[in-house]
Amino acid sequence: MEDWVLRGLARWPNVPALFGWLGLDRRGRWLIKGEVISRLQIIDTINRNYAADEAGRWYFQNGPQRGYVNLEVAPLVLHAPESGETLLTHTELAVTRPEAAYLDAEGSVLLATEHGPGLIASADLDWLMQRLAKGGEPLTADQLEAALALPSGADTGLNLHLCGQSLPLLRLDFSEAPAKLKFVRDPQSSNAV
Repeated sequence: MEDWVLRGLARWPNVPALFGWLGLDRRGRWLIKGEVISRLQIIDTINRNYAADEAGRWYFQNGPQRGYVNLEVAPLVLHAPESGETLLTHTELAVTRPEAAYLDAEGSVLLATEHGPGLIASADLDWLMQRLAKGGEPLTADQLEAALALPSGADTGLNLHLCGQSLPLLRLDFSEAPAKLKFVRDPQSSNAV
């Protein structure tokens, strides 16, 4: 968190939190009341002051006020840079320690990372496909189709090669991702710890 945020928290520690105003879509765009935020200064401020509480609810700390974020898919959206192997979060943090990889029934891939759970952006599917393999061989369309048909929790037999690691790709239903990866898609004041 930035210094001005910490000073605001110290001065006004009991400002009520906001729910239902902020959102993050599957492309990594910030939303306010459903409308895309396009002003770069606001985006940069949110990015620098974005975190999760102990209940897995992600928020933007705006001075003394916490604005909880509704998530379309996951707390982070991961993008592949034009060169290199390292993914970047939508907040511009480099992913260097992916811990687990999951595939949902629609073909979206979620990663558990050192920064939190993230969705690999659909714009980077070609990049992703180049890093998926089965038994050390490039992935085929039939193998991907078979993996998508597996039940949630199953090992797909596929591996994701990322950051010098080979992560097993597990099937995980969209609805089960928040519990497995410990985040809340629709934070409310009632789901606090």
